[in-house]
Amino acid sequence: MIRNEDNPIVGLVSRIVSPFIMLFALYIIFHGHYSPGGGFQGGTMLAASLLLIRLAMGSEIAQLQFKRSWGTPLGSIGVLIYFATGFTAMLMGGTFLNYEFLSLSEIASHTRSIGVLLVEIGVGLAVMGILVAIYDDLLEGDPDV
Repeated sequence: MIRNEDNPIVGLVSRIVSPFIMLFALYIIFHGHYSPGGGFQGGTMLAASLLLIRLAMGSEIAQLQFKRSWGTPLGSIGVLIYFATGFTAMLMGGTFLNYEFLSLSEIASHTRSIGVLLVEIGVGLAVMGILVAIYDDLLEGDPDV
């Protein structure tokens, strides 16, 4: 039986397409507060691009791109960014995730934009890290992958 790692066409196409998926995912994350999309959609696309390489090339080569041990810590860092943004607003006198109280800029609209961007980045990292960690944990111990 032919394994996925032995198919050069699948490997080549996945290596070509994966960076473009990642680039579009970053676009969705960074423009989530201006247009539809955001952290969850962008994080899902980032995870899909990483999982594409895992499925097409095998776990040994995929470990060069994103190590198995990075999923849960990266997801935790994303949640921490989200929480720190909201908690900082509370410490400055506002409510949780009230971006107007963040002292990031003199202009209120810029402060809100930066606050939303921080939240979108945190959500994107959390979703990407957790989805990849779930995939890796489900395949743990499987000798064929």
